[in-house]
Amino acid sequence: MTDAPSPPDGTTFDTGIFDLAPVPLWLEDYSGVKALLDGWRRAGVVSLREHLTGHPERVRECAGRIRLLQVNRKTLDLFGARDLAHLTANLDQVFRGDMLTTHIEELIQLWDGERSFASNAVNYTLDGDRLDIQLKATILPGHENDWSRVLLSTEDVTDREDARRRLAGSENYARGLFAHSPVSLWVEDFSGVKRLIDEVRLQGITDLRVFTDVHEEFVQRCISEIRIIEVNQHTLSLFGAPDKAALLRGLPTVMRDEMGPCFREQLIDLWNGKLLQQREVVNYTLDGTKLNLLLQFSVFPGREHDWSLVQIALTDITARKKAEAYLEYLGSHDALTKLCNRSFFADELNRLERKGPWPVTIIMADLNGLKAANDELGHAAGDQLLRRAGEVLNSIVEQPARASRIGGDEFAVILPGVEIAEGKAMMKVINDLIVINNEFYTDLPLSLSMGIATGEPGERLEQVVKRADLAMLEAKREHYAQAEYERRRQAAS
Repeated sequence: MTDAPSPPDGTTFDTGIFDLAPVPLWLEDYSGVKALLDGWRRAGVVSLREHLTGHPERVRECAGRIRLLQVNRKTLDLFGARDLAHLTANLDQVFRGDMLTTHIEELIQLWDGERSFASNAVNYTLDGDRLDIQLKATILPGHENDWSRVLLSTEDVTDREDARRRLAGSENYARGLFAHSPVSLWVEDFSGVKRLIDEVRLQGITDLRVFTDVHEEFVQRCISEIRIIEVNQHTLSLFGAPDKAALLRGLPTVMRDEMGPCFREQLIDLWNGKLLQQREVVNYTLDGTKLNLLLQFSVFPGREHDWSLVQIALTDITARKKAEAYLEYLGSHDALTKLCNRSFFADELNRLERKGPWPVTIIMADLNGLKAANDELGHAAGDQLLRRAGEVLNSIVEQPARASRIGGDEFAVILPGVEIAEGKAMMKVINDLIVINNEFYTDLPLSLSMGIATGEPGERLEQVVKRADLAMLEAKREHYAQAEYERRRQAAS
């Protein structure tokens, strides 16, 4: 910009009102700009935007054609200038940075025939402080042909823009936390669910658990009313979805089976006013892999009246659940044979004594030849015999019957609700399977000595175990007597 100390003599501009105006005002001469634009138009320029974008130096040329005629006191105060001369001498400090970019938009408005224009720009005080400016300008009446008098106002909107930037920063921060959270996050609309629940309440229903016992379809109706608004990247990764659309298409795969009862409990909590919830659930990835998840549900503050925004956080606890299941398994199973252990055997006897079903048949078994295998062939051979015994018993015993390893070479099979005849049939099947097993392991024969007893209601199962154990010991004596007889017969021959 260039300047003139004051408007030329004879101007009709009221400098008194101008100087007393409560907003910063500038009076400028754009006639040089108009002459430049008219010349470009005559030269065949059609799109000023393309012209200036391709020749950025011409934007500066336009700015240099503007003549500053006058400013009012508010302008001097805003920019920290003593007077017009002081401000004019330092315009390069006031207009810098991306000011020329906003000037392009102003020029385009004039090029398109507008007699006024507006823009948002950044200026600087003479002390270097940033000012966000909302600029409005109009060509004064009587000067439309040459643009020699243009009145501009520059409203300081720094506080407003600072607040907007802070808000945008907070929103970006929140979006960043959501997008990059290390847990799966879902934002959902539960307003349809609330509407259905309110309708049921208006019908006079007071217990949603009883209501859903009778109307199981209500749970599915509520599920169908949930609208998923957004999910984060960890959600897509967790469920193996390439994008949100693929995840939404696959929701019937993701939320099935165990999810229905879990969601019913969630609905009952909502019915009872519990808007913050936590529970363990089961979902599935898009390829069918089972996921154990910790679900945390919360209605957004301010949305308690309609549940239109809720957040669900899912933490993958699959590894933890597997570890817990394995520890629980180890607590009740023998690691070598995969059968139940002695602790489980004792607990099961106590349970059956209290609850039945009766009669209870118990088979006690002892692995023949374990000590000899350990002494002659090593403990690896003995462990192999134990594993084979476990394979046989596991293959034939199905719940509610249970097979246990209760000692080094001792086994027990509990048969709830089974008579002695069925128990003896089970013993025969076990012996038949041992014969088949020995066909695959010809180097070391597997053999079990077994005894059986049946208890009736009111009888202590400990006594039944003792009777079966005595029968097993008799079978074991017969086994070794027969083995000794065979040994002597072969030695004699």
